[in-house]
Amino acid sequence: MYKCFFKRFFDIIIALLFLPFILFVFVVIAPIIYFTDKGPVFYNAKRAGKRAKPFKMFKFRSMYVNSPDLRNADGSTYNGEDDPRVTRIGKILRKTSLDELPQLLNVLLGDMSFVGPRPTLATKTWDELDDVRKKRASIRPGITGYSQAYYRNSITQDEKFAYDAYYVEHMSLWLDVKILLQTVISVIKRDHIFVQQK
Repeated sequence: MYKCFFKRFFDIIIALLFLPFILFVFVVIAPIIYFTDKGPVFYNAKRAGKRAKPFKMFKFRSMYVNSPDLRNADGSTYNGEDDPRVTRIGKILRKTSLDELPQLLNVLLGDMSFVGPRPTLATKTWDELDDVRKKRASIRPGITGYSQAYYRNSITQDEKFAYDAYYVEHMSLWLDVKILLQTVISVIKRDHIFVQQK
């Protein structure tokens, strides 16, 4: 019952409650992002949603315009502490995870949930996924998730996928609450923010 109805119900209610806060943050941050290099405020990334269906994920832009796409050997996004592609305001946004706030709009649109596996690049169809990836893609991706809350960028992409599959198998209201609380703790402590390129 939680997975089929209440999870989505709670997502909508919480997103609506946080919407005024998002608008306030936008008014403060948007001009700073724009005047950093006269570029767009949002970074609209094409990501894989439930059952690998592509959707446009919203984030505050943290990199300079036309920055190259750097990847680790496992295909995960490179996220180094001294990444020259990241703007000054972008470093603050990333460390505080404020760059993820616009994804509340994705929650309201039904593309994402507050808690779930972090969305991956939309490069494969449902039929092309292996069993682990199918399991993690069987639900909506999340603004935060089990791997994001406990490990952030300190483990490989395959390890993240395995933990995401574990989450899908054990999904519950209590587990979602624990993940949300751990996410807050990780952001405050700034744990596992950066990973070195492999």
